[in-house]
Amino acid sequence: MKNYLNIVFLLLAISTFAQNDAKAKFQKNKYELAISYYKKSDFKNALDLFSVASKIRPENELGQESIKKVDTLKSILRKDIMDKAVGIWKMTGDKPVWAVKTANDSQKQVDEFVEITQNKIVFYEQDKKTLAKKIVKTEDLIYYNRDKSDSLFSAIILSDGTIWNCTISENASTLHVINIAKQTEKGVEKIENENPEYFYMKI
Repeated sequence: MKNYLNIVFLLLAISTFAQNDAKAKFQKNKYELAISYYKKSDFKNALDLFSVASKIRPENELGQESIKKVDTLKSILRKDIMDKAVGIWKMTGDKPVWAVKTANDSQKQVDEFVEITQNKIVFYEQDKKTLAKKIVKTEDLIYYNRDKSDSLFSAIILSDGTIWNCTISENASTLHVINIAKQTEKGVEKIENENPEYFYMKI
């Protein structure tokens, strides 16, 4: 019986070692691939891969180094998106600018805008006839950063707890925001289907 238990423990040890070895190789592969993207200034792909590498074994040297790189790349990418985002954006609806406009668009009495600065987002409406402006709400610009090893760099959280991922077109003319989750007392609830989304055009 003792010999049988020894064999079982030995097999378990070998299996655990093999799994750990496979994880180590996978982590190293992701880390090295991330480095190659980083050197080519492909920061988005590098961020994704460093994020993966950091989660495989966050406690080891590669995991810790990957987390540092994630933090650095988030700062770089956020600066890039903010350089494009600062300014005034007019809402074009819940479909891309090139999509067919509905009858409701022409019946609206007001146009909706957001003005983005380095630390504030101001939502306001402008009457189409009088051009009078009315501020709807002002929000602090706060990045959603629950997990420091997460590759999500352009999500912001508003005062109502809604979390919006923001993307800007290459020519900085279109802003697309999509509601991906909401922070509640129970935690973060992800929105998987029929996410509210809006498109804006820079003016």
